Amino acid sequence: MAMNYSAKDEVDGGPTGPPGGAAKTRRPDNTAFKQQRLPAWQPILTAGTVLPTFFIIGLIFIPIGIGIFVTSNNIREIEIDYTGTEPSSPCNKCLSPNVTSCVCIINFTLEQSFEGNVFMYYGLSNFYQNHRRYVKSRDDSQLNGDPSALLNPSKECEPYRRNEDKPIAPCGAIANSMFNDTLELFLVANESDPKPVPILLKKKGIAWWTDKNVKFRNPPGKDSLQEKFKDTTKPVNWHKPVYELDPDDESNNGFINEDFIVWMRTAALPTFRKLYRLIERTDDLHPTLPAGQYYLNITYNYPVHFFDGRKRMILSTISWMGGKNPFLGIAYITIGSISFLLGVVLLVINHKYRNSSNTADITI
Repeated sequence: MAMNYSAKDEVDGGPTGPPGGAAKTRRPDNTAFKQQRLPAWQPILTAGTVLPTFFIIGLIFIPIGIGIFVTSNNIREIEIDYTGTEPSSPCNKCLSPNVTSCVCIINFTLEQSFEGNVFMYYGLSNFYQNHRRYVKSRDDSQLNGDPSALLNPSKECEPYRRNEDKPIAPCGAIANSMFNDTLELFLVANESDPKPVPILLKKKGIAWWTDKNVKFRNPPGKDSLQEKFKDTTKPVNWHKPVYELDPDDESNNGFINEDFIVWMRTAALPTFRKLYRLIERTDDLHPTLPAGQYYLNITYNYPVHFFDGRKRMILSTISWMGGKNPFLGIAYITIGSISFLLGVVLLVINHKYRNSSNTADITI
């Protein structure tokens, strides 16, 4: 039996149900919310309200931007690229596949003294730590010291889960690709006395507290680290097992080694830097790194040329806003300048057409 269609049914929300049954309707409930009868406020943007807003934004943002920009420029920073792809580079000899252990030295000059604590970073370029499979290639339970995960790592670690019929500790692509160059800094105090002065590089205190004390732990027990990891094997690309990362300091060895923890916190962009060492200020009367001649002693282990990457060492001081970053100051100055300029333009337009016969009050 065909049903008759009625336009009135459509307007009212559809045809009614069968006789004797409850009426069906798609009409919203008769409430203030569903019928959109709630009180509302819509601002009227006039020249009297818009112009002061633009000027206030400009007057606030421009000084803040100048302050941030000046603070960023006062941060001392120097970058030393030691990739070695250039034939004239002292590290070019380390690119030969026949060289197994290579040491190169790069001389450089600090034109200005570095005051306060100085941070040494290593930087990599064209290294995509943000790749999805790379980021997932780890076992957090194993890194947290779980004995069962130590001997049976997560399948997310494949193909770096097992080697030589033993579980890999730490497993995964992130740990397997850990940065392993060694950087040492020396000051040439006096040209007449070529004996260099080694700069004390602090290797603890470079990792986040939560990573060091919560996320990363060695397997429990009173045995030595070597005994705890006896049924595991090192990652494929490592030169030594995890329990030999810092054998002289038990609080910085194994999974709680801070170089390892810093590397395991993956970077969001392909060009990044990671904290390598701290140079603490010990004397308030003298700068931490005085201006002069230095040289960087590099044990070149980490290959980057096969994926067209670059390596660099960075020395930097910090301020209340962190490291050197001029972008934030430039952004504040740009936004403030645009707002102030728009305020001037709109003020001129308002002044020109304010007494126009077509409108009594210009609306923006």
